[in-house]
Amino acid sequence: MLQLNTIREEKDRVLAGLKKRNFKELGLIDEIIALDEKRRSTQLALDESLAKSNTLSKEIGSLFKSGETEKANALKAETATLKDTIKTLTDTLNSTVESLNELLYRVPNIPNDLVPEGTSEADNVVVFEAGEIPNLGKDALPHWELAKKYDLIDFELGVKLTGAGFPVYKGRGAKLQRALITYFLDKNTEAGYNEYQVPHVVNEASGYGTGQLPDKEGQMYHVGVDNLYLIPTAEVPVTNIFRDTLLNESDLPICCTAYTPCFRREAGSYGAHVRGLNRLHQFDKVEIVRIEHPDHSYKALEGMIEHVKGILNELKLPYHILRLCGGDLGFTSAITYDFEVYSTAQEKWLEISSVSNFETFQANRLKLRFKDNEGKNRLVHTLNGSSLALPRVLAGILENYQTPEGIVVPEVLRKYTGFYIINYQISELVNLPIIL
Repeated sequence: MLQLNTIREEKDRVLAGLKKRNFKELGLIDEIIALDEKRRSTQLALDESLAKSNTLSKEIGSLFKSGETEKANALKAETATLKDTIKTLTDTLNSTVESLNELLYRVPNIPNDLVPEGTSEADNVVVFEAGEIPNLGKDALPHWELAKKYDLIDFELGVKLTGAGFPVYKGRGAKLQRALITYFLDKNTEAGYNEYQVPHVVNEASGYGTGQLPDKEGQMYHVGVDNLYLIPTAEVPVTNIFRDTLLNESDLPICCTAYTPCFRREAGSYGAHVRGLNRLHQFDKVEIVRIEHPDHSYKALEGMIEHVKGILNELKLPYHILRLCGGDLGFTSAITYDFEVYSTAQEKWLEISSVSNFETFQANRLKLRFKDNEGKNRLVHTLNGSSLALPRVLAGILENYQTPEGIVVPEVLRKYTGFYIINYQISELVNLPIIL
């Protein structure tokens, strides 16, 4: 949530940033400023009335003690009127604050100056490329056919159990998935991220804290009876660990990682681009979260990008990095870099990670501050990134590592899987030697 003083004092910059996002409700800014002025004037009137009421109460007590009952009773009548005024002002203030917050929740973050102009993903800018796209020949299979061929993932069984977008991983498919999770967590903890295991459902306060609520696009699964929400990413519970917290400057940075399943009610679309693992309602993801000093957050962002690059380099997958344009930027983000791996069989790029700096946007919602060396309370900067989203990484491995002999397991994963190639049905795997 944008800070009110930023909106008041930097209105032109705020409007320019919202225009870069192609935000259509620019009139909200003037409404917010008007409501804030009403809030401030109402608060001032309320404070003055409360002060006057306190003064009168003291006078009435003194008058009664001195026997001036008539004067005391006259003032009591005045305080009764004043109480009505205080109640009216209090009700006005509460309703104004509520309306103001509702408007503030509708305004997205202001893009960083580095964010390019643009209206859609077509305007995103490639800033880095790495890896070689293998030449698999005309017989290369997409991952959903490979998964069926080697009995790794059962999409139809997932439909039977739950519905579309809820796959069942089997045998070496399940083990490869588990290997990736463990590998990602090991890489993150080796880099100094503290591992957490967090709930997979959160309350409303947590959803509002990181910006998933209000749910503008209907992406959250809602547990109505308990008013809880299934998490769309570990970012939500992990970042909310620090909600309503005043840190010391010496506590920063705080670096966290967590593995969770993630749940998203993705918009219903059809075709090859959503087949198999391309788009799911439940998927696994390993997340990294940083709580940073505002002066150091962009250096931290660079470090997170390099960290994810290192993982993809070890997996030896062809990938590129995109700097998202204003029109493709997430609601809460000031800047986002997307990592995409090339799916050779599908001949398309698949997003596998987003690394973002939210600056103070989430921290303002979370009331997450630190006390600086001068004793001043300041909002931190929050950052998060995927390292990595499992489904499309797995899709990339299955497709890019396929050979006539089977699917070769990336070398860095073999100590986790216990095998180096997938080329047999489950029934044929019994008593096979483990090859490292």
